[in-house]
Amino acid sequence: MKIVAFGGGTGLSTLLKGLKLFQDVEITAVVTVMDDGGSSGVMRDEFGILPPGDIRNNIVALAEDESLMAKIMAYRFRDGERFKDQSLGNLIIAALTKLSGSFPVAVENISSILAIKGSVLPVTEESVKLIAKMEDGRIVVGESSITKAGSKIHDLSLDKQAKPFPKVLEEISKADTIIFGPGSLFTSIIPNLLVDGIAEAIGAKPKILVANLMTQPGETDGMSVEDHVRTVEKYLGSSIDRVIVNSQQIPSIILKRYEKEGAKPLRWDERNRKISKFEMIKIIIDPLDDQKKVRHDPELLGRAVLEMAREIRIDKNALHL
Repeated sequence: MKIVAFGGGTGLSTLLKGLKLFQDVEITAVVTVMDDGGSSGVMRDEFGILPPGDIRNNIVALAEDESLMAKIMAYRFRDGERFKDQSLGNLIIAALTKLSGSFPVAVENISSILAIKGSVLPVTEESVKLIAKMEDGRIVVGESSITKAGSKIHDLSLDKQAKPFPKVLEEISKADTIIFGPGSLFTSIIPNLLVDGIAEAIGAKPKILVANLMTQPGETDGMSVEDHVRTVEKYLGSSIDRVIVNSQQIPSIILKRYEKEGAKPLRWDERNRKISKFEMIKIIIDPLDDQKKVRHDPELLGRAVLEMAREIRIDKNALHL
């Protein structure tokens, strides 16, 4: 089973951690490179390279958990003025980019060093920014500014045309199934589809959307699963075949805290035949604030995605008999 998964950092890396546990799957992660905030934004501004943060997260996700190099890549400085919150992995990718003269070559080199299972590719080699037209008419430029705009997103585009990284088109052509999410709808998933030729290359390939557990304040407030699907299909130009949602109950004490932050469980129409429900969450303690938070369980998520991918392939094959 060859899977090509599109996304950004945290959500996609969770999926990859799950998929790599299974032997009968070949994984390619296609990652957005429009981030302009945090450590990645600094790398982008200081060195003129593509933002490496989301790429780094997904490379580490596909590496062996016990790998010392994977831990080094994930290390973030917590002290000092000039290096506080800077990721060592981002600095390594920046150095490799300067040495090779190519961001994709740097990604390939660090992937080889970590002996990852699968491959991680930037969706484009070009430096582009996200532009959002908000429902209140404002135009907001930059990923980091869009979620802080305080208005719903009406439309999303790039500040200029961008060609896809050629290897991405090659991997799409060989894919059995295309996966979108989990992850931020407008800043992790949709940006990949704005790159020239990506949506057309995907075309009629079987497609699965992994729904987020909660709405995202400033980005998907009030949106349902069906709203997410319609939004992806708008930019994709074709239909999503299946949607994976979580059916597991989230503890009320955790929900109350999320609601204070403006996030609510993603709702869906029980009559929607495209939706498949799985229990696939885990509760974690966030080391930054010691608060309990809900996340997708990587293994359960990976198992659900493979089950749906196999089911779609069986259905598609039956249609041709």
